[in-house]
Amino acid sequence: MTNHNIAEPLKTHQASVLDNGHQDRAGVSVEKATMRKVIWRIVPILTLSYFLAYLDRINIGFAALDMNKSLGLSGTVYGWAAGVFFIAYIIFEIPSNLIMERVGARLWIARIMITWGLIAAATAFVVGPASLVAMRFLLGVAEAGFFPGALLYLTYWCPAAYRAKVIAAFSVSIPLAGFVGSPLSGALLGMDGHLGLHGWQWLFIVEGLPAAILGFVVLAFLPSKPEAAAWLTDEEKRWLQQTLASEALSHGDASHGNVWRTLANPRVLALGLASAGSLATGYGLAFWQPQMVKSFGLTNFQTGLVNAIPFAFAAVGMFVWARRSDNRRERVWHTVTPLVVSALALASCIYLNQLSPVVVALCFALLGGYGVKGPFWALVSEWTSPSEKAAAIAMINSLANVSGFVAPFLLGFIKDQTGSFALGLIPMIVLAVIGAATILLLKRRIAAVPAH
Repeated sequence: MTNHNIAEPLKTHQASVLDNGHQDRAGVSVEKATMRKVIWRIVPILTLSYFLAYLDRINIGFAALDMNKSLGLSGTVYGWAAGVFFIAYIIFEIPSNLIMERVGARLWIARIMITWGLIAAATAFVVGPASLVAMRFLLGVAEAGFFPGALLYLTYWCPAAYRAKVIAAFSVSIPLAGFVGSPLSGALLGMDGHLGLHGWQWLFIVEGLPAAILGFVVLAFLPSKPEAAAWLTDEEKRWLQQTLASEALSHGDASHGNVWRTLANPRVLALGLASAGSLATGYGLAFWQPQMVKSFGLTNFQTGLVNAIPFAFAAVGMFVWARRSDNRRERVWHTVTPLVVSALALASCIYLNQLSPVVVALCFALLGGYGVKGPFWALVSEWTSPSEKAAAIAMINSLANVSGFVAPFLLGFIKDQTGSFALGLIPMIVLAVIGAATILLLKRRIAAVPAH
């Protein structure tokens, strides 16, 4: 009898352990199944969309190899035309992101893509500096909000443990646009004279129209939020919604944030300054690297092949770095280190005068400039509350995009004044160092604030 009384609780305990173990395994199974579907259904469309967006932003860098002479552009005027895109982008980015929250991601992202694709293709028909600047401004108006909107959209689908990897997978389209677009653009320049058009005109047409076409694909296949995803089961939707809601509560902020208070938040402003350090490198090199490479005596097609090498290096490196950040759940040093690497690599270019060493330095410069993206935006997600996230992401990206105008313009101005591409890299070096220092100061300040 005594043995029976002892055995009964033991059996109950064993059953409880087995049941909990079964629930844990079931939870892990639901998580894996859910995230596998999310990643394969959402990320490829967004990645391809951003690939086309970035290609249409930076293909002016290759068009410039022939277009500048055709339109009579100086380095300063070309830098202004390349960078004016960001002035429009900055003005319209925050309103665009807030509109997306109201009308839904699927409809608004599709609208952005269709309009920017048509404007990018129409850039082929500019006739001088004024019309080129106007079309680049309109392109910025059309595309405003796409990147922060896509980042915000990913927060609707991806718990914190997945964000750096997913953002890196999405952001890898940036160096891929340089890697694929470089030889493609070089080849399109070879179509000069076909049907009476210059090669740079064919470049804008062929690389612009696919974005408009993909916009209709987004409209048809991209659900706005998890509850609208027919390809998720009820159990998967429930797990995803509960996980995201739990993470939102863990931030201690379930109230509706004040947009203007968010935009004036010193932390948000500082994060925008930090992001400028990586964007300055990315856009400065995207717009000017083809001319830097060609200055060593290469043809347009050879320039395309060589120009692709640093982007390929950065594409692989940024994904590996983001995965390391997620695995270690560390963001700060995974953000600071690439910025420092970028600054050092750019500084070395000032003292190099042979093609091979310059290309190696550019590989590390772009690796740093792009490798920072996954950890940085995961850090932004962790350092901002759910109620302020939409406005914060848009504000940070808007401030960072100021460097997208400043870096190409200053590089062109310095090149005109000194005849040196290398000296034009100095503003990018300074911004990368400032970005790294800003993140470290923010970390120190946040660590000093007592937890409530």
